[in-house]
Formats: sequence, C-alpha cells, structure tokens
Amino acid sequence: MALPDPIARLMEELARLPGIGPKSAQRLAYHLLKQDPESVRRLATAMVEARRQSRFCSVCQDLTDQDPCRICRSPGRDASVILVVEDPKDVQAVERTGEYRGLYHVLHGAIAPMDGVGPESLRIAELGQRLLQGGVKELILATDPDVEGDATALYLARLYQPAGVRVTRIARGLPVGGDLDYADESTLVKALEGRQEI
Repeated sequence: MALPDPIARLMEELARLPGIGPKSAQRLAYHLLKQDPESVRRLATAMVEARRQSRFCSVCQDLTDQDPCRICRSPGRDASVILVVEDPKDVQAVERTGEYRGLYHVLHGAIAPMDGVGPESLRIAELGQRLLQGGVKELILATDPDVEGDATALYLARLYQPAGVRVTRIARGLPVGGDLDYADESTLVKALEGRQEI
C-alpha cells in the first residue's frame, strides 16, 4: 500500500536529517501527524525562524541572532584566551560545563584532504585577523580527537606559535574518534584543565 504523497514527502525530508534513517523518519512523521495542528505549526515556525534569523558572528564565527554574539560582547569573558573548536555545537558543549570564561573561534570543520577540505575551506583566516588585533595570549585547540582534528590542531600550532601566542591542546580525556558534543561536562572540564603545549 502506497503512502499518501504528503506523508511520503514528510518522511523523505525527515530522513535527510543527520542520524535519521528511514525507520526513525517514519516514527517521527507518525508522531508529528498525531500532534495537534498548533504544536506542528509551532515546530515549523521555530525551524523557519531559526534558519531565517541565524547568522555567523563576525568575530568568533559561531551561530548567533545578533552580531557580535552574546559571548563576544560579554565584558565578563577573558579576551586573552580563545578556544578553537570545529563546530558551533562544540561551543555549546563547552559552555554547559560552566568552567570556561574565555572566548571562542569556530572553524566550521577540520582539515580533511581526502574529502577536499583544506585550510582555505575553514575559518582560519578570520582567526588570524583576530590574532593580528593583539591581546590574545593563548589559543586552546579543542578540535575533535580524530585524524582530521589532530591534523587541524597541528596545522594551527605551526601557523600561530611563531607569532608568540601560547598554543595548547585540550587533554586526551576525550575518546579518540569522539566528538566534543557527546562528551559529558566533567570530561570536558578535565580536558580543559589538562591542556598541554603543542
């Protein structure tokens, strides 16, 4: 029995989301179809508004609805320390710890030559511009502990150590091949505390 076109299209679109296969898309679609129309409308509006109002912070490259973002504007943050991460979700993972008080820089990926991603594909030039403005004493490299993250950290260390900036890497409290987003808060705190010179 064929599904009605609108339901099939809904399942097809849900299946495009990361981590959602056909079975999960089917469960989500049927869940949404059971909801009252107002709940579904709120969800649809939230998705459209999030996409429409979100942009990249001109300073740190994180997702924001205001430019510069709240973290970059905060007078309580230590502007002499920048934590470099791969993705905006990594900023949220570190912020959940409540322990880090410096600023961030989001690269939007990692160097992955096999996938055609080189340094020029990332927000590395913007990081260099921030360092040229002065005042930054330490870069904490918090790229994922996998081959691409390690290659990116090594590239950044070689690029910025000659500029006289202290370059450290978060400790290996994180599992090799893991993502910052999946680490619990205490693991992230220990990784930050145990960072090392590269």
